[in-house]
Amino acid sequence: MTIFALRLKRYMKIKDLEFKKFIAASKIDEKISDLASHINHDYKDKLPVFLPILNGSFMFASDLLKEVKIPCRVSFVKTSSYSGTASTGQLKTLIGHDESLFNQHILIVEDIVDTGLTLGKIIEELRGLGAKSVEAISLLRKSPAREKKVDVKYVGFDLENEFVLGYGLDYDGLGRNYKDIYKAVDPLEKAAS
Repeated sequence: MTIFALRLKRYMKIKDLEFKKFIAASKIDEKISDLASHINHDYKDKLPVFLPILNGSFMFASDLLKEVKIPCRVSFVKTSSYSGTASTGQLKTLIGHDESLFNQHILIVEDIVDTGLTLGKIIEELRGLGAKSVEAISLLRKSPAREKKVDVKYVGFDLENEFVLGYGLDYDGLGRNYKDIYKAVDPLEKAAS
């Protein structure tokens, strides 16, 4: 295989950006097993309601819930604050849940916590509905959320400020179907390799 062919396999293009593999599916599986183990322990005497945030968390939520061995309920909410590669700073709730969450233990399931805007708004709304407890689970957490001390009890992987896709995460609707997570490649980084 030529160096050119190897280089082609290292990168994938989606729209105008190039991506390279960042977190392998096997690492994601290991992390999910670990997160589920903690949740199974922490909620063994409770009946939590898992609240996956669509669309991005669908793969993570599905795989996580397959590892959760305690009785639980699942409901969904769809929100959005992204346009392209950046958060718009404005949260839009598109589809809400349709059951009472009063006096319930809620576990919000997020794919990624970027700025914390979406998560903060959802937590505020759920507490306002009288939830007994509200905690968050996120596969990925970026540095701006850590700097703002956004409360995420269960975190899979901490990132800096990479733009990522795959495993449910998208770039303008594309790339959700990949089993690995890929990060956008800085053109200067690619030229140096």
